[in-house]
Amino acid sequence: MSKIKFAVIGCGHIGKRHASMILGNSDFELVALCDIRKREDLGLEDYSQAKFFDSLEALIQSGIKVDAVAIATPNGYHEKQALQVLDNNWHVVVEKPMALTKAGCEHIIFKALQKHKQVFCVMQNRYSPPSVWLKDILEAGVLGKVFMVQINCYWNRDDRYYKPDSKSGKPTSWHGTKELDGGTLFTQFSHFIDLMYWYFGDVTNINARLNDFTHENSTDFEDSGFVTFDFVEGGIGNLNYSTAVWDKNLESSITIVAENGSVKVGGQYMNEVEYCHIKDYVMPILAESNPPNDYGQYKGSAANHHYVYENISNVIAGTDSISTNALEGMKVVDIIERIYEI
Repeated sequence: MSKIKFAVIGCGHIGKRHASMILGNSDFELVALCDIRKREDLGLEDYSQAKFFDSLEALIQSGIKVDAVAIATPNGYHEKQALQVLDNNWHVVVEKPMALTKAGCEHIIFKALQKHKQVFCVMQNRYSPPSVWLKDILEAGVLGKVFMVQINCYWNRDDRYYKPDSKSGKPTSWHGTKELDGGTLFTQFSHFIDLMYWYFGDVTNINARLNDFTHENSTDFEDSGFVTFDFVEGGIGNLNYSTAVWDKNLESSITIVAENGSVKVGGQYMNEVEYCHIKDYVMPILAESNPPNDYGQYKGSAANHHYVYENISNVIAGTDSISTNALEGMKVVDIIERIYEI
């Protein structure tokens, strides 16, 4: 099989991670990089073999042979760029969120069906060993009927992240803007809403109380919230989240109270099993979780992108099913959109 030729749009921290994953997989060839900034300002020395373009339009017009495009641009561009990529008959790998509205996701799905192309939604936290373990015991019915689920996501995102202008106080990048960022749940915590949906399915009867404690001058939206809901399949749940935590991330955790026992997966990034007490069950020894993505002054979710790209290779080769399909990507956006509508 000939190598899958990849382009990456957006060459920030995450874009470089995508480029690195492509270079590290023998099934792929990195042929192009795209960013509105100058190549020499982006630290792309490790990707010198890839041609550089200052826009997606320039990449398309170049006529260069491409099979798939990874989109790692600001959230508000994902829908438009995914549609452009699909219009050019290329597969799409899109960072979370898939779009900023459910309608936007539907546009992408419809276009992908028209063009017979794949849309891969990047939700790499599904690959962490505690995530896989929890999914397995839920699907096997080990916990029995699920009664209650609590998700806590308490992170730090201060001026080291938003970098406000010294005069206006407004952000100097897309982070924190309603148009391109979308909100705390889209940018910081959509991975954990994805895990919740993956484990328990859809939610209904949503109630939300949102507040902005420390970001009035740096973002256009809330930094904290309490959200309660019912699971369609049964049980009640709540999501408590904040980016107002001082200095560093505190935790990302999920606690489940169920018919046959209780479980808590915690740590800073839902990366360790903190409690497991289940009837007639012995907790197995899990593989070590990968460390979080480290951006210097702040940290993000687990560095599992290589699993995403292994799945992409297998799906395009026809030997595996997609790990996070476009409908699942849309459901995450749908849940967030419904929370924000309250």
